[in-house]
Amino acid sequence: MDRNHALAAFAALSQPTRLDVFRLLLRAGVNGMAAGEIADALDVKQNTMSANLAVLHQAGLVRNQREGRSIRYFADLDGTRGLLGFLMEDCCGGNPDLCQPVISSIACAS
Repeated sequence: MDRNHALAAFAALSQPTRLDVFRLLLRAGVNGMAAGEIADALDVKQNTMSANLAVLHQAGLVRNQREGRSIRYFADLDGTRGLLGFLMEDCCGGNPDLCQPVISSIACAS
């Protein structure tokens, strides 16, 4: 990920509803959630939710899949890894052992 993509991702996440959506989709995992389910879960109007999902999609933080008349959204784990990788790229002065506690704290438990 380059600097401009990272800035777009941070800009997308700097709005409270979009941050809530992103965290909700991370929790939803591989099943994702339909746009209407996301709007209901966060008590946000569907047209407002649609605009927020578009911003997150443009920033590479969510992906979508059409299911008939509905669209299901998922956290884009490649985009998330790219953002985290960008942040950690120069971490710890080249000593990866110092970064391990940070990596362990954000990794999913097996």
